[in-house]
Amino acid sequence: MSRPEHNRFVKKPPLYKEFKPSGIGARYLDEIILTLDEYEALRLADYEGYSHEEAAEEMGISRPTFTRLIEKARRKLTEFIIKGKVLRIDGGNIHFTENIIRCNNCGQMFIIEIDKQLDKCPVCGSTDLVNLAGGYGHGQCCVNQIKKGGNYAKQRRNRAGRKRS
Repeated sequence: MSRPEHNRFVKKPPLYKEFKPSGIGARYLDEIILTLDEYEALRLADYEGYSHEEAAEEMGISRPTFTRLIEKARRKLTEFIIKGKVLRIDGGNIHFTENIIRCNNCGQMFIIEIDKQLDKCPVCGSTDLVNLAGGYGHGQCCVNQIKKGGNYAKQRRNRAGRKRS
């Protein structure tokens, strides 16, 4: 029996949940699930340019675990491109540290700490807001994990104010 996976930390939810080749209906295509922690590994290593050690620290996992995670994510992304499947981002043992709130009225997006709440759009005053982290089933569990003061919370406090060059 394998060991249970520990929760990984993802900075904020992706803006989009699904990608597919154009011109073919999704119902005709096979699907690949890229977990949220795999998405975060791709974002940190390939988009932000973090080293495996830096990215692992950011996610609250070991460097060898990060390496396995990024390799798995890259295989899935490659399969999506080469075989023309639907790529869906969902699942994984994660907690968000930030959230994105989108106003359905004016289209503005706001990045806020996961433990904060936005009830009204600061731009247009609308209450028709979409909580992107909530769309992945996350919210209070992430807030509770951050407030526990565990390993990740300590790492965040140590990095506060430190800027990446």
